[in-house]
Amino acid sequence: MKRNQKKTEPPKTGQRQHIAFRMNFLFVAIFVLFSLLIFRLGYMQIVKGEDYTRSLERTEEIAVNTSTPRGRIFDRAGKVLIDNDAKNAITYTKTSSTTTKEMLALARKLAKLIDQDTRRVTTGDKRDFWILLNPVKAADKVPKEEQTALSKDEKKSQKEIQQQINQLTRDRITDEELATLSAEDLEVLAIYREMMAGYAYSPQIIKSDGVTDKEFAVVSERLDQLPGVNTTTDWDRVKKSDSAILGSTTSSGEGIPRTHLDYFLARDYSRNDRVGRSYLESYYEDLLKGQKTIVKNIKDRTGKVVETKTVKEGIPGKDLVLTTDTNLQTALEDVVSNKLLRLKQGPNTGALESAFLVMLDPNNGEILSLVGKKVVKDESTGRWAIQDYTFGTFTSAYEMGSTVKLATMLTGYNEGVAKIGEVKIDQPINIGGRYKRSLFNPNGRVALNDISAIGRSSNVYMFRIAMGLGNANYRPGQGLPIDVKAFDTFRENFAAFGLGVKTGIDLPGEYTGVTGTETIPGKLLDFSIGQFDTYTPLQMAQYVATIAADGNRIAPKILKEIREPSPDGEVLGELVEETPIQVLNHLKNSQVEIDQVKKGMHYVYYGANGTASGLLAGAPYTGAGKTGTAESFYYTGNKSNPVIPTINLSHVGFAPADKPEVAYSVIVPYISTNTKRYPSATASEIAKEALDVFFEQKRQRNSQADGATPDVKIQK
Repeated sequence: MKRNQKKTEPPKTGQRQHIAFRMNFLFVAIFVLFSLLIFRLGYMQIVKGEDYTRSLERTEEIAVNTSTPRGRIFDRAGKVLIDNDAKNAITYTKTSSTTTKEMLALARKLAKLIDQDTRRVTTGDKRDFWILLNPVKAADKVPKEEQTALSKDEKKSQKEIQQQINQLTRDRITDEELATLSAEDLEVLAIYREMMAGYAYSPQIIKSDGVTDKEFAVVSERLDQLPGVNTTTDWDRVKKSDSAILGSTTSSGEGIPRTHLDYFLARDYSRNDRVGRSYLESYYEDLLKGQKTIVKNIKDRTGKVVETKTVKEGIPGKDLVLTTDTNLQTALEDVVSNKLLRLKQGPNTGALESAFLVMLDPNNGEILSLVGKKVVKDESTGRWAIQDYTFGTFTSAYEMGSTVKLATMLTGYNEGVAKIGEVKIDQPINIGGRYKRSLFNPNGRVALNDISAIGRSSNVYMFRIAMGLGNANYRPGQGLPIDVKAFDTFRENFAAFGLGVKTGIDLPGEYTGVTGTETIPGKLLDFSIGQFDTYTPLQMAQYVATIAADGNRIAPKILKEIREPSPDGEVLGELVEETPIQVLNHLKNSQVEIDQVKKGMHYVYYGANGTASGLLAGAPYTGAGKTGTAESFYYTGNKSNPVIPTINLSHVGFAPADKPEVAYSVIVPYISTNTKRYPSATASEIAKEALDVFFEQKRQRNSQADGATPDVKIQK
């Protein structure tokens, strides 16, 4: 038994030795790896540190925005109203390390290659340039003794003292010294001033007007010798319509107007960016401006650009399609211009200066035509000439006379002081011995219902509504105490039509008119017949359109559609958005009351005693309207004769009478200084001619609709 027993090691001893070996091997491996890591880090920091730093500095990126063409503006038929004209341009981009000496040397090189206009060079520019060219002589302009004396002023900082010294230096440069600048110097200066105007890494246009093909080619061939200079394409804004409401833009030289600098800079504009200056170009700036090309300049630590990358291609601005029709607009402008010129050649027209016509679609608020014309003396010929005054349709206001009686009647219904079909006696009103009467009835008694009161334009019917609003107890020959709250009641009701308030049109600078401040009884009566507060031609169009639309007051709009940029100005881009119809409010009147007023407007044209009876006789369309005459005052600005009594004529309406397609207002202010005899039918004649044009053009479009090839293709 003892011989069969073997002496063996405990089984766990060998296992422990194996584990110890592996642990030692692992520790050695970790030690080696850490040693290699530390060695690598040391190598990168100590040996290669400067190389990596230089590499990092060399790839510093600076984003630069470059301009893109603005969006085009079309009329509703696709005719271009404002376009972009591509032209050659030469630009310069300076870096943060570019010195004055380098820019001056570059300007001298460019001056030998291009002709630069020097008319924009100012006397201040010349003085600064003279100092640059004559530093020693400039330093002597303010002697050291004088500089020392100036520096003793404890009330001024060192910066202010230096500014004073610099200003004295400029002021003491004589005309004779400036005259030493040669024509070549001035051309170099003209280029240099443009180079200085730009920001670091932002392209600045040196020349874009009149860059010849030869100049463009010569500069392009030498770009490697002209650091920072580039040849590119710029854009001119080209107006193909004289309408002032299209607005204008600043030039690249003007850049952002100072009055709006902070606003645009906060929106990532550059100081030299061209922006909309007025009206549509300004109002729709965000749509028209487009998105700039974003370029990244990669520079080294010296500030030198070593590579340029385009990060994002620019996108031209959105195209705008307006609600107006150029053919209609042109024809109606001729109607108003011709009438205005003929009137001005007649007697008693010393105050006559303008006329207005507004047409819009009462169903959606689309402006079909805005016409404003002003007659002025052409100094070169001595003859009367016509100027565009379109913006006057919403920036000038006048007493409108009887055309507001539709609102007066509906106010009477709404406030319970007039009833459907109610008869009132029209006879002269005697307030304290002063008479107020209707033009058609100077002395008699005429019974009128609400329809005939509108059709015959009864002042007295409206006076009685006003007295009802003011809780007045009328006694012939006595005073007329009223509740002055009636003025507010009138204005609140009139505002529902758009009278005395903003219409909501998508154009800047809209005027709301003058609100009278007197509260005497006679002024309340005057208010009811349009002889107190003033309104704009556009307000009058919205007012009558509200009646045509059965009480819906719709904001007038000039923008119909927003589209993607047209590729060629002939094919409209894809539709982005159609501007929605904006209903501002609805009249409180019932449909029956609105229809009753429409009957009165129908009477105006077709009633035996209507104020425009026979105007539409024989026309292939029907209409409903209202005429107006207001006594007004023209302020001359002449101390010897500051105020001249005049007459304003107005006319509003819609057609066809049963399904209105167009609402219109015509205003001819200050038509005559003879308040007894004047061409009273003028506004009605303009309205009739305008309607004839509108429906004739509609007939022509309908006749050409079948099989006709459209002038402008629409990209879908």
